[in-house]
Amino acid sequence: MKRLKVEVTVDRPLGYTDQFGNVYPLNYGFVAGVIGGDGEAQDAYIVTEDSDILTTFVGEVVAVAVRQDDVEEKWIVTDGSREYSAAELYQKVAFMEQYFKTTIKLVGAD
Repeated sequence: MKRLKVEVTVDRPLGYTDQFGNVYPLNYGFVAGVIGGDGEAQDAYIVTEDSDILTTFVGEVVAVAVRQDDVEEKWIVTDGSREYSAAELYQKVAFMEQYFKTTIKLVGAD
């Protein structure tokens, strides 16, 4: 898969607490017009080096969180200011992915 430039609509901003008590340490949302494995808009984690609360974000899909025990995959989107290893990205999304059998697959730059 090639890196895609996408716009993420944030529906769970940094600091959001869901119904299960999970606090989001990053911005999270969806890519309108792309359907994910659950039949809804494709979900995306936004990984940046800052702590701004966002409403939208334009960036590149640099990795996919592949869940072996779920129908969904989560895209990981960054601003491209730095490269992350799969292990670093897992640490960023582990607050949620710890509940699934997840592998982080990096997406090639070209």
